[in-house]
Amino acid sequence: PASLEQIECSPARNLTKSQLASLTEGRYLQQGENILITGATGCGKSFLACALGHQACLQGYKTAYLNMNRLIEKVTLSKLDGSYIKLLNHMERQTLIILDDFGLQPLTQEIRLTILQLLEDRYGKKSIIITSQLPVAKWYEYINDPTLADAILDRLTANAHRIELKGESLRRRKIKNNQ
Repeated sequence: PASLEQIECSPARNLTKSQLASLTEGRYLQQGENILITGATGCGKSFLACALGHQACLQGYKTAYLNMNRLIEKVTLSKLDGSYIKLLNHMERQTLIILDDFGLQPLTQEIRLTILQLLEDRYGKKSIIITSQLPVAKWYEYINDPTLADAILDRLTANAHRIELKGESLRRRKIKNNQ
């Protein structure tokens, strides 16, 4: 469980209280805007995404969390058992989708097309939060298909709030503080 009260805002983390307060209000959800959270391992990307997701739930918005491995598994299984359209329809009904750990493993053509479909269905209407260790500037190369990368990134970044978290691993800091 992650809550916004637990989020550390500071210049060292590259996250201000006003940025967080603005996102807490939920206007990005009402306007179908995305949030792209990048930064090094352990800097709190997933925690921030989950805290925003928790806040969205408290505000009454349907929210789904999937790490990319889980999304790939769900898409693969749904293609095999014939429930792919049902999966897309379920995802489309969510006001907010959180995709965690984007960029950790290569994307298949099937997953690229699914991501494009999700973004197409949601553009300007519903929101996606993506967390990644890769800076947004490297996502085009990561997607590894010029035509689909253009389409995906255009829909994803056109109406996005970008947060690039900085600082040391919060996991390591927590271990140091507990010693």
